[in-house]
Amino acid sequence: MIRLDADRPVEFCDGFRRRDFLHAGALSALGLGLTQFLGLKAFGAVDPGKDTNCILMMLVGGPSQLDTWDMKPNAPVEIRGPYKPIKTNVPGIEISENFPRMAKHADKYALVRSVYHTAAAVHDTGHQMMQTGRLFQGGVEHPHFGCVLGKLKGPKGDVPPHVLLPRPIGNTGGNMPHGQNAGFLGKTYDPFVLNADPSDPNFKVPDMLPPDYLSALRVDRRRNWREMIDKTVSRFETSQDARLLDSTFHQAYTLMSSEKARRAFELHREPEQIREKYGMNRFGQSCLLARRLIEAGVRFVTVNMFETVFDEITWDIHGSKPFSPISCYRDLVGPMFDMAYSSLLEELHQRGLLENTMVVSFGEFGRTPKVNPAGGRDHWPQCWTILMAGGGMKGGQVVGASDEIGAMPKDRPVTPAQVAATVYHGLGIGLETELPGAQGRPVPIVDRGIEPIRELFG
Repeated sequence: MIRLDADRPVEFCDGFRRRDFLHAGALSALGLGLTQFLGLKAFGAVDPGKDTNCILMMLVGGPSQLDTWDMKPNAPVEIRGPYKPIKTNVPGIEISENFPRMAKHADKYALVRSVYHTAAAVHDTGHQMMQTGRLFQGGVEHPHFGCVLGKLKGPKGDVPPHVLLPRPIGNTGGNMPHGQNAGFLGKTYDPFVLNADPSDPNFKVPDMLPPDYLSALRVDRRRNWREMIDKTVSRFETSQDARLLDSTFHQAYTLMSSEKARRAFELHREPEQIREKYGMNRFGQSCLLARRLIEAGVRFVTVNMFETVFDEITWDIHGSKPFSPISCYRDLVGPMFDMAYSSLLEELHQRGLLENTMVVSFGEFGRTPKVNPAGGRDHWPQCWTILMAGGGMKGGQVVGASDEIGAMPKDRPVTPAQVAATVYHGLGIGLETELPGAQGRPVPIVDRGIEPIRELFG
């Protein structure tokens, strides 16, 4: 990933050190043989007249369907859990009492209550499948939706096409990729990663300073770095991979020196009451920043609600440490999501941006129908609920249904591949589109025969 932080130096095998605000660029070009990707182009239909953006909220940990958006109040107590349903502004749709503000905006989002997968019930697997539509197999890592969009449509002006906030997903118990980079497309299409907490009172993006403030020392350091590359890798400098490195350097420098990009990251420009409305926490301020980035021209923003599931209060409610208790949905996680999600939909709507901005919110799986002995719920990929809003999708509806205990889809089962097809369809990317794969062979953007969730588009 192309990172914007500059706290740690990186050392090459030849001993050369540099700041890692270009963490991915040179190493990938030097080591991964990306020449095969250059000169290749995607095949298929990309609607040039459709300029839809997307904000993807990755609800790391896996929200419980039974305690959030698919409640079963008539089930036995060990199934229905401790929370009660409340009515929304759409007749017939109810959600958990933990989301009172969301209840007032149900006309703006759709609930898909029948998502499932049959792969392993581990976090990493779900992260991959939900953000790429496919599972990591045979060493082939498929690209994130935002990276594909960046590949096919490129940036708007001098802002990157895909930004990831606030940090990448870290340790969630596995050792597999989380599906948040460009995979076989190559590092040049990785997202720009903020790698900072926007709720920090001293928050600022490193190097996001006006060009006049870029000291001679800083410029010299970058010039020396480029000269070092030229001297030590003479054969490399004329290759196509070198041009990839040059392009990556140019992208990062342009972002660093762009007034438009700098202003987008300056949260202090927002009225205090707006910031407080989103919640003065990492997730809330990341969602506010996502809105500002979309306004600045970023096509796709991924917001990770959490970075890990260990020793942090998250959606991962196993009930005992190092995981979270079910009470956190009432005390912390529920209110945090309720504030940020509702404020984002409300502001996008008021600013006329919701119609061309998809807001997709999901976890990597659901939770077990039966409460476990620790008072929590365990991993359950057999059925869960996701939220889809904006970008021409029809709100105020429920797609699919689970059975009487929220264990299995009863109607309209939806796979992660269909979720991917829905995102691509909403972005104006034809499902017959092919990408240059890891071996130079075309890879379909989704598997043949996969259809989007048509009901969402009216």
